[in-house]
Amino acid sequence: MTIESMVEEAAELGSIFAKHSARQEQDDAFVFDNYKTLKDHKIFSGQVPAEFGGRGLSHREMSAFLRRLAKDCPSTALAVAMHQHLVSAARKNHEAGNPGQALLEKVAGGELVLVSTGANDWLESNGEATRVEGGYQINAIKPFGSGSPCGDLAVTSCAFDCPDDGPSVLHFPLSLKSEGVEFLDDWKAMGMRATGSQTLRFNNVFVPDAAVGLKRPRGPFHGAFSVIVTVAMPLIMSVYTGVAEAAAEIARERAAKRAGDPVTPFLVGEMENALTTAQLAVDSMVDLCDDLAFTPSPKLASQILARKTICANHVILVCEKALEASGGGGFMRGAGIERLLRDAHAGQFHPLPEKRQQQFTGRVAMGLEPVAG
Repeated sequence: MTIESMVEEAAELGSIFAKHSARQEQDDAFVFDNYKTLKDHKIFSGQVPAEFGGRGLSHREMSAFLRRLAKDCPSTALAVAMHQHLVSAARKNHEAGNPGQALLEKVAGGELVLVSTGANDWLESNGEATRVEGGYQINAIKPFGSGSPCGDLAVTSCAFDCPDDGPSVLHFPLSLKSEGVEFLDDWKAMGMRATGSQTLRFNNVFVPDAAVGLKRPRGPFHGAFSVIVTVAMPLIMSVYTGVAEAAAEIARERAAKRAGDPVTPFLVGEMENALTTAQLAVDSMVDLCDDLAFTPSPKLASQILARKTICANHVILVCEKALEASGGGGFMRGAGIERLLRDAHAGQFHPLPEKRQQQFTGRVAMGLEPVAG
C-alpha cells in the first residue's frame, strides 16, 4: 500500500460514514456500523505484519488514513486511533525483541478491537491489585475507554502495593468479556461524542500471572512510556489535524462569498498560518516516529510531547478562526464548524496536557528526570 492509496480508502469510507456522523454525534451514539465496515476492510489489523495475518501497513500510512478519515467522522477516527496506538506499541516491542507478537496475532486472528485506559493512568495508574492464587484480583475505575462498546481487550494497568518491591504498577491485557467488567455508559461529552469513551469498572476481575507483561515502580518515568508516547501521539494528533483541515475547508468556501469584506482575508490568513503550524507539528511527529524505527528515549518523548501541545493548540485556533472567518452563518450548527470546534478541544486532554508537558520538557532540557520524584 501507499500513503496515497490509504488516503483514497479513507475518503471512500468517510463518504459513507459522513451520512450518519452528525446524527450519531447528536445522539451520543457509538459508531457501531462504522466499526463493522472498518473490520470488513481489515483496518483494525492494518498495522499487524502480514506474516501475522494483518495488512502490514506502516505507522505513516495509518497516520495518513486517520487524518483523512477525521475530516468526515472525527469520532470514528479518534476511537480507531486509540486502538491503533496499542497495535503500534505491540509491533514496536516485537521488532525490538520484546513481547508483542501474541497480541498482534490475536488482533489479526479475530480483527479484535483494543481499548486503551492509559490516558488517565499515566505513571501512577489507579485501582488496587490484590495478590491471589495464580494471579491478581483487580478493582479499578478506568475512564476514557474509547471504542469500548465494540471492544474485545482492554490494555490497561493497576496499582499494586507489592510487599517486596513497594508501590508498583502492573500492566496487562484484560478481556472485556471477563466476569466483573462493567461498562458505565457515562460518555456524555462536549465533543468527540460518538467515540464511546465510557468509563470501565473492574470489580474483582481476575488477571493470571501469565497475563502481566510489565511490573514497574509506581511514580517514576519508565522507558515503556518513551515507546507509548512516540507511537501514540502522531496517530492521535493526525486525527485532530484532520479536524482542523475540515474546518478550514468549510471556512474557505464560506469566506469566498464574503470576499468584498476587507477583514475576511486577514482572518483566513490567520487560519492558514495556524493550520500550517498544526500540520508541520504533526508531520514532524510522524517523521520522528520514523515508521517505528526510532530509538526510545526521554528526549524523544519530550520532542513528541512538545509537538503534541503545539498541534493541539493550533488545531483549536484553526477552528476558532474558521468560525470567525465564516461570519455569523458559521455560528449555525448546520455549517459544521461548531461541531469541529468542540471536537478540537478534546485534543488538549490527551497526555500530556500543556502545563504537564512543559514541566516534562523543561526537566528533560535541564538534564533532570522527566518527572519529579
